[in-house]
Amino acid sequence: MIEVKNLTKVFGKFTAVDNISFTVKKGEIFGLLGPNGAGKSTTLRMLSTLARPTGGVATIGGCDIVKNDTKVRNLLGVVSEKMIIYERLTAKENLWFFGCLFGIPKEKLHKRIDELLDLVNLTQFKDKQVGTFSTGMRQRMNVIRALLNEPQVLFLDEPTLGLDPQSSVEIREFIKKLNQEKGTTIIITTHMMLDADLLCDRIAIVDHGKIIALDSSVNLKKATVGANTSIINLGITNLNLDMIEKIKTLPCVGAVTQEGETKLRITVHGEDAFDQIIDQVRTLNGKISSIENLQPTLEDVFLHMTGRNVRDSVESKVLVHTRRMAKMPVQRGR
Repeated sequence: MIEVKNLTKVFGKFTAVDNISFTVKKGEIFGLLGPNGAGKSTTLRMLSTLARPTGGVATIGGCDIVKNDTKVRNLLGVVSEKMIIYERLTAKENLWFFGCLFGIPKEKLHKRIDELLDLVNLTQFKDKQVGTFSTGMRQRMNVIRALLNEPQVLFLDEPTLGLDPQSSVEIREFIKKLNQEKGTTIIITTHMMLDADLLCDRIAIVDHGKIIALDSSVNLKKATVGANTSIINLGITNLNLDMIEKIKTLPCVGAVTQEGETKLRITVHGEDAFDQIIDQVRTLNGKISSIENLQPTLEDVFLHMTGRNVRDSVESKVLVHTRRMAKMPVQRGR
């Protein structure tokens, strides 16, 4: 459904997306993960025809995103991080307004609005102002707004950001239902590892504008820790720096991360690694309060691939450049 080859976007001296290539199968849920400024949002802007690539090509449903941009838009639904709904309008009025922008015939639009409100269990609230809705209800409205034109491909940018756990579960269940019952191809960008883990068939991890890993969540986790490798949480009541350094010197130990005053997260190799670590701690008169064998999480994969340093977002630079470009005269044929 989506084919991307060497896609690149450069803003002045800054390369936001650097020669990336990937494909998305029809009916697949595909995730884009990455730190702030990694290039996720810029990639979606190019695929949704809102930004012109500097280089490379991409097609959606066989249509080139530059040469056939109007056809591409007809295939898409886009749910941005910011909710695009009008709080003073009712649920029905909001959908009617956006349906008219899509040019949907009135009779078909009436039917489509009823179908979508029923799909997210909002029929009883159709004549209520959206401003009176909970955050979860408004996000459901935000999603079905993008479904009015019955898109073959849906882009979701941070679909559960800022939602409480119950609302997050509700949105995830709706995304699954949409994918399974309608066969909609979905691309999700998110910082919520649980969303990616539970929803995505495959996940691309993006960093510095490049795809640095692409596979299923299960395979990414396996690749991160490797064969015969595990992660343990170790609680030591009298933990100190000397003890940490001695643990690091053990041949069976990979990475050691201190989490709180008395907890260590340790990547270990080999069948007798537990015994070696316990013996070392006891030799140093350490008092073990807890020990737990863990399976790697998608967050472990993410941090392993991208590092632990907090990134300053470069999205502001991109937005400033985009706004400047928007003030320029529109070229013929666009």
